[in-house]
Amino acid sequence: MSFQHFAGAAGAAYRALTASKEGPSLYDVCDPLLLHHRGGDPHLAKFYRTALGNPALRAILRRAGLPELADRARLQSLRDAVRRARDDHAPDWETIGQPIADLLDTIALDHPKPEAAVRGGPAPSPAKIESAIRICGAHLLRSYARCGFIPTYAAFNLIGDADVRGRELLMALRGLNSRGYKNSTLLFNLARVFIARSQAAALINPPWRGIAEPMWEPMQIRHRSAYYDAFFTEALLSFIETGLASSDEAGAARTAISEMIDFCLKTSREEVRAHDGSTVSVVTALAPLPHPRFSRFFAQIKQDLGFGVYVPDCDTTACAFSAATQAGSTDPILDQPLLDFYAGYQVREGDNEPRVTVPLNDHIDYEGGVATWIDNLKGERPFGNDLDPTLNLDILEVSFRNLSRWKILETPQRLETLRRIIGFQKRLTESGAFTNPRSHIYYLPELYCAYFGRCYAAFMALPAAAQRVIDTDGAFDFIRSRVLAYVESELIAGEMNVFDAALALIALGHLGADPACFTPALVCILSHLGEGGRHGPFKAYEWNKMKTPTRILVGGPEVTSAFVLMGLALARKAMTRAVGGA
Repeated sequence: MSFQHFAGAAGAAYRALTASKEGPSLYDVCDPLLLHHRGGDPHLAKFYRTALGNPALRAILRRAGLPELADRARLQSLRDAVRRARDDHAPDWETIGQPIADLLDTIALDHPKPEAAVRGGPAPSPAKIESAIRICGAHLLRSYARCGFIPTYAAFNLIGDADVRGRELLMALRGLNSRGYKNSTLLFNLARVFIARSQAAALINPPWRGIAEPMWEPMQIRHRSAYYDAFFTEALLSFIETGLASSDEAGAARTAISEMIDFCLKTSREEVRAHDGSTVSVVTALAPLPHPRFSRFFAQIKQDLGFGVYVPDCDTTACAFSAATQAGSTDPILDQPLLDFYAGYQVREGDNEPRVTVPLNDHIDYEGGVATWIDNLKGERPFGNDLDPTLNLDILEVSFRNLSRWKILETPQRLETLRRIIGFQKRLTESGAFTNPRSHIYYLPELYCAYFGRCYAAFMALPAAAQRVIDTDGAFDFIRSRVLAYVESELIAGEMNVFDAALALIALGHLGADPACFTPALVCILSHLGEGGRHGPFKAYEWNKMKTPTRILVGGPEVTSAFVLMGLALARKAMTRAVGGA
């Protein structure tokens, strides 16, 4: 942390601690109901004491009051809502959530809008690019050797997500399945109001450069998931492919890849029921303890906060299968044609749209898209279900890599499933909605662009005849042009941080952009090499997120190194090819 950053945080803390109190605080509302209460739903009170009633947050928010709650009737309405959430056997969440939703609509949060950047200077030399690739590859291998896996981190931003207002809160309370998850969503969103409308906002949500949010170090929670291992596998495969790894590093990378694929396909494997009644092997989002490698402290906290049950998801399954395919795995699990299973989670207009129970991005047309969460064998789905465009790119990408194995072109229903996902993506880009952060549940538009590049590369690796059968109306060329235009005219034209720049390079490299366009992203990355201090070459930034129960970011220094490595490797390859062609 720089001196300026520390000084700014200290000033924000001082203002939060000394602000004048202008009405009842969160604790004035909730302490009488939840601090010492016994009875009713015990989780609500436990969550309050653990997540919101801890001494550090109390100190920051004790003077954060809302003047409208000086109206005794309004204060009582809010307390009645919390009481009903605590005591009712079958809560009416719509009624309970309304007073909180009304308050939520009084806060003003916006997505980052980077200023136009001032560009200048030449592209970095090939030697500097290659040195950075080696540094990132060594960082990943060093972390693997130290931990026995490559860690990723989660961090809570209690100010919440700009796309979740009162309407979206009520959607979540209706559509989430777990009472514990509803409890945490209700109270986190109540706390958001007191944070956003007080001096605490500047401390909890300081401004940053670029789009992807930096992760505040003290709040990071280390863990492991098959989803992360799949992408670390791709990064290490990219490192080997560059030829820049030493023989020892290449050997260590192959060992790590083999172990991570085992973690994905064996440790994280879970049996679920397909919609036709058959049993299918998928990959769970979070394997049972001790495999996520949580600290003992956080394992209990996770339970207390209402995250006790994790179920498999379509994205982790697709990415794990893709990484295993790229690594040359012969595990029989890969022979399952996932498109048959995904068809049961695919939305058909007017037919199974209720499958999306938490439609936070309901301004987009879901037809053809595949929902996120998979029911486990017990029928549990604590997060309800939602639909994310980037997830659907991963389904396309793994399907292209397994086109022959799964006999997609020879099986009409599989081909139809694939084409309908492509249609969903084309409508998204035609409308321009892919550039709107609200369209994405777990990702940012810039990451959608990078993942489309990855998907496009897999599509272009297919024989031309197969491409024509799959994409009958040129959807991929159309989407490519729209995504490339957005990256070139908006993403790299604004101020970027390192993670933004890495994603820009991945999109530009895969989509065949002119290498001259790479310079802003390359300069950004190489000029910030070393910013991570003792943690690695670069800082931790937002890779993906949860919007409920509050804004939970996932990333880490190793994640940044992985994406920078892949972006630089693609740029280096394109630049070398351009020089050779000249």
